[in-house]
Amino acid sequence: MDYKKLADLLFPDITRTPADYEDIYPPRRLPEGAKVTRLGPSPTGFIHLGNLYGALVDERLAHQSHGVAFLRVEDTDDKREVEGAIPVLLDTLSYFGINFDEGATKQGESGSYGPYYQSRRGPVYKACVKKLIEEGKAYPCFMSEEKIASIREYQEKNKLNPGIYGVYAEHRDLPIEKVKEYLDRGEVPVIRFRSPGEEGRYISVHDEIRGNISMPENVQDVVILKKTGLPTYHFAHVCDDHFMRTTHVVRGEEWMATWPIHMQLFDAMGWQPPKFVHNTVLMKIDETTGQKRKLSKRKDPELSLEYYKKQGYFPEAVREYLMTVLNSDFEEWRIANPEADYNEFTFTAEKMSDSGTLFDLDKLNNVSKDVLARKSAEEIYEFMLGWARDYEPELLKLFEENKDMLLKIYDIDRGGEKPRKDLVAAGQIFSFIKYFFDDYFEYQDSFPAECEADRQIILQKYIDGYDPADDNSAWFDKIRAITDELGYAVKPKDYKKNPDQYKGHVGHVSGVIRVAITGRTNSPDLWTIQQIMGPEKVRARIEKAMKA
Repeated sequence: MDYKKLADLLFPDITRTPADYEDIYPPRRLPEGAKVTRLGPSPTGFIHLGNLYGALVDERLAHQSHGVAFLRVEDTDDKREVEGAIPVLLDTLSYFGINFDEGATKQGESGSYGPYYQSRRGPVYKACVKKLIEEGKAYPCFMSEEKIASIREYQEKNKLNPGIYGVYAEHRDLPIEKVKEYLDRGEVPVIRFRSPGEEGRYISVHDEIRGNISMPENVQDVVILKKTGLPTYHFAHVCDDHFMRTTHVVRGEEWMATWPIHMQLFDAMGWQPPKFVHNTVLMKIDETTGQKRKLSKRKDPELSLEYYKKQGYFPEAVREYLMTVLNSDFEEWRIANPEADYNEFTFTAEKMSDSGTLFDLDKLNNVSKDVLARKSAEEIYEFMLGWARDYEPELLKLFEENKDMLLKIYDIDRGGEKPRKDLVAAGQIFSFIKYFFDDYFEYQDSFPAECEADRQIILQKYIDGYDPADDNSAWFDKIRAITDELGYAVKPKDYKKNPDQYKGHVGHVSGVIRVAITGRTNSPDLWTIQQIMGPEKVRARIEKAMKA
């Protein structure tokens, strides 16, 4: 077979060779040890936690090594493409602190290794396909869909490995005259890779997480170029990661099954493959079965990144939580370095989990509390303002008109060695503080039952003695006096020892006042809350409670 003649017959207009593209895309000039990573999303329109999970690995590996992280759009499947998906993806990842050094951007493409949309790299793929055909490593296949379906049916019926390989690869060695006949009839072939694999033979591959792995060789003559002239994922990935000089491919473990195909393709092209990092899928405990399962787009709203934006999680909190999931020693590092920027942590692929990664919303909330404890009142205010602008516009005016008060609210109990850790996300924060505003005030909790008979008199005595000029100590002394006067224990431990001698204790009495002012049995320091509210609002709340 004259494979050179066959290649020219199939691709008469392709004059550049892979060697030409080696010159167009030369090795990158980067410091020794620098890593080049890529995120390769399909423009499907659904941006999920898995995208951020993988992108964070890409970003950390590249940037902490002074390398390059780029965005390549894998849009060769036009059936899945959603218009406007890439700008949304870029905005969302940027919101969570993931930015790329080159690749697809909202303004176009940036970088010297483009195009960064696979649909625009056709000549590159065809030059590489032509080379494989010239070397007898690929061939045109004109088999009809009906023929392929009948082969598959036969294989399934006889419990054979499905696919086009061996005797089922009927067009593997078509004479060039026969190929010309097909072409003259206007038929367009797919191009298949001529697999050198053999049944029962194994290859050894190395994963940066799992170490060395033995896998069966690929025996399938997979399609590498579709009738549309666009490559399949297998071939596009190999060509692009070579010419874009990717050093580390970060992708989901579901791609491990196709790894032998990719290794054969790298070898056929004579290229050194990049290193591979196959991260695990995100899982959760199913509330119904109690078993682990994959996060589901249909069942789990927390899979969508929009969920975290709408709830108002600080981007830094989500990133820090994912770091605890990605590297087993991050939490230990954070405890030792509570004030450090998380970028100072040395991230390594070797410390990533090699089994299903469990997503835990409660753990995220705890991490978020720690992150917000490090934030200033001004930072929280500005974030809340942006959140309201995007998701709760009816609150925007309220926030803008009450900045000074909100800064004081956010600052409650934030100083000292043990700052408050009760703020999680914007939606929860507003729910937590909304009692400051009359339009949102409500009694969420009941008054203490121990004081129900005395509630009116407790509130009356409190308002009679209330003086906003009292400091915290003087203010609480007055509550103690009311407690003692009405037959309640000034010290809770006295009530605990002798419950029959008292109606209740000082905590119950102060609880009446707390519910009257905040509508809740739990709140930050009540004296501070009153100082922020001001005497007029405090008196109005007490009077309202006396009528309740």
